Amino acid sequence: MGSKRIPSAKSNLEREAWRNGVYVCGVDEVGRGCLAGPVVTCAVILYPKKVFSLLKDSKILTKDQRVRAAKWIKCNSWYAYGIVSHYEIDRYNIYQATILAMKRSIMHVFSQVDQCPKKILVDAMPLTFSSPIFQGVEIESFPFGEMKSISIAAASILAKVKRDELMGVYNKIFPGYVLAGHKGYGTRVHYRSIHEFGLSIIHRKSFLTKIESYEREEFYEKQISLLCGSD
Repeated sequence: MGSKRIPSAKSNLEREAWRNGVYVCGVDEVGRGCLAGPVVTCAVILYPKKVFSLLKDSKILTKDQRVRAAKWIKCNSWYAYGIVSHYEIDRYNIYQATILAMKRSIMHVFSQVDQCPKKILVDAMPLTFSSPIFQGVEIESFPFGEMKSISIAAASILAKVKRDELMGVYNKIFPGYVLAGHKGYGTRVHYRSIHEFGLSIIHRKSFLTKIESYEREEFYEKQISLLCGSD
């Protein structure tokens, strides 16, 4: 038997807008549930009438498919990222930090287009704007957005690829945590690394309040060891 075909995201909302000569902006995030690293959001405005077979939920694509899709999206859309650091997550809480990241990405992508989109589609997170720029812009949020909108699917792909790249960089800085493997999520390997080395400077302390902390001197000695790449 052949492999089961993974359905593409729906394009009804986009096609309706394109028929009316207007743009649609899709927004999604990656990394809310991680123990370390940033939340990355992306806002994507697809060029009118541009569709692609790999515009699907990033979680059900392979790494190679995501990279291929990301290249297509970057050539056929306006897009922008919004990134909130572990520090901002601890300061504002994960919900508010994600909202902040989404708003950043939307503001950045809106500055690129010749006309403001008439609709913003968001995966799950409700958004509101007070700026007059967004007067007349309809904002819709709904669960499983990556399957209901190709714009949200595109945003989820770019956000996933970008965050994976960032975690690959952090992995070189803090090799003991195997960040390139689990991407900061709470796996057994990740928890074992935390118990061995303590919290790194990119861990979200608000997510790890029950982890026993190391003495300050020992903690910094291990951080220096990781940064220097010593065994």
